[in-house]
Amino acid sequence: MVDLIAISPLEGLLPLSIGTVTLSEDDPGVMTGIAAYKGKEKALSTALKKAHGMAAPGPNRALGKAGARAIWFGHGMILLQGPKADKALMRHAALTDQSDGWAVVRLSGAEARDVLARLTPIDLRESVFKRGHTARTELAHMMASITRTGAQSWQIMVFQSFAKTLVHDLRRAMERVAARKV
Repeated sequence: MVDLIAISPLEGLLPLSIGTVTLSEDDPGVMTGIAAYKGKEKALSTALKKAHGMAAPGPNRALGKAGARAIWFGHGMILLQGPKADKALMRHAALTDQSDGWAVVRLSGAEARDVLARLTPIDLRESVFKRGHTARTELAHMMASITRTGAQSWQIMVFQSFAKTLVHDLRRAMERVAARKV
C-alpha cells in the first residue's frame, strides 16, 4: 500500500517579501462550509455561538480571529475556519469539509492595500472595507474570498487549482507597487 503525503498547493511558492509587502501561506485549520436549512438560520446562529463562541456573520462580515473564524461565504453560506465544526450544528445546517479545496494566503504590510487594489474591483479604503469585512469577489481573473484581518493584512482564498496563478499575480502586483519608489 502506498502512503500518500498531503502537501500544500502553495508548497515551495511562499513566503515572499517585496518592498513593504509580505505574502505568506495562511493555515486556517479545518475549513467547514455551513449551509443553514430553510428556516433554521437563527437556530444555527445560536448553535454556532454556543459551540464556537461566535454567531453567524452577516453579509460581507467575518467574526472571530485566527484560529476560530466564521466568514460570510455567500447567500446562506458560512465558512468556519479553525476548529472542527461541532456536530450539534448538523441539526440546523449541512456541513461540508472544504479544507483541501482552498489555497489560503495572508497579504500584509504598509502597501498591501495598494497591491490588492491593482487586482480587485472592490473598494479597499479603511472607511469602507474595515477589519472583519469580507467579500467574495474577483481577484485578477479568479474568484476569491478576501477578508480584512488587520490594519494592514488580508486573508485571500482561491480554489487550490489557482494557487500558482494567485502567487504569480500577487507577485507582479507587489513588484509594480514596490517599483513606484525606485
